[in-house]
Amino acid sequence: MSKKMLGDIMREAQKLQTEMQRMQEESKKKTVEATAGGGMVTVIANGAGQIVSIKIEKDVVNPDDVEMLQDLILAAANEALRRAQEMVNEGMSKLTGGMQIPGLGDLGKFF
Repeated sequence: MSKKMLGDIMREAQKLQTEMQRMQEESKKKTVEATAGGGMVTVIANGAGQIVSIKIEKDVVNPDDVEMLQDLILAAANEALRRAQEMVNEGMSKLTGGMQIPGLGDLGKFF
């Protein structure tokens, strides 16, 4: 491989790294929403894999059935995190043109 080709590859790698960092920052600002129990529990997560909001309707709060509420929160939180992960993976796939690039690690993990 010539020095020119190697230099071109290095410039492209730096450009990709810069774009990935920009995308990571943008992902932190984007959110997804998931609900459970017919909308009784709503969870919002961001592209950094953080839950940023949980809303629980009064009607679902029953002191005699705390387990049901816990299950609804868990279901909504897991779905919100799954959707956030999917959002990040789609953005990364667009950036890399769908290529699996060695060294980028598991894109399923949050930045």
